[in-house]
Amino acid sequence: MKTLSKRILGSVAIVLFAGLIVTLRAKDVPPAGAPANAPAARHADPHDAPKVSAESALKRLVDGNERYISAKAERPNQNSDRRVEVAKGQHPFAIVLACADSRVSPEVVLDQGLGDLFVVRLAGNVVSDEAIASIEYAAAHLGSSLVVVLGHQKCGAVKATMDVVLKGEHPHGNIAFLVDAIRPAVVRAKGLPGDLLDNAIKVNALLMVDEIKRTPRCAR
Repeated sequence: MKTLSKRILGSVAIVLFAGLIVTLRAKDVPPAGAPANAPAARHADPHDAPKVSAESALKRLVDGNERYISAKAERPNQNSDRRVEVAKGQHPFAIVLACADSRVSPEVVLDQGLGDLFVVRLAGNVVSDEAIASIEYAAAHLGSSLVVVLGHQKCGAVKATMDVVLKGEHPHGNIAFLVDAIRPAVVRAKGLPGDLLDNAIKVNALLMVDEIKRTPRCAR
């Protein structure tokens, strides 16, 4: 895994069940404000962005999801003025590692707009070197203060992994890479009370948070 910049200030796992966010881990998340150690990208300077603490960022996501599930979505920052604004630079307040499932677009289910979120999407919201590099970029260069791993109900990648682990099915093509990444969550969830798929989805999100946190910070 590639190293993470010290600019990463905190991470949390949240899971969508029937559209509702369930917070799984939100501790050790200090407020934002420390300057990035790496030089800013040409199109954005994290020092120019409004300071949003990790706690405030998480609240914005939870509040947005509540608006979405109650059919009161505001769809903020989605007009032409916002499009012109973000063309000059981006300052997303949160980084979201989400599943590629077409039904759970983070900007939609969290009721956010253009430039609000830096989204990395992989089936099963799995952590990869490329995902880590993308997260590091947003934290170091764009001023994002929170990293979120977003799982969701009825995740097909987790279900496919269950079929391999429990039924001995063989994944085809490169899906085997996803199965290898998610397998520990399914194995760990087997001993938990309740619905196995729901439990595996939760455990998978938590394990991906742990994977991000275990990635060594740069010594810069």
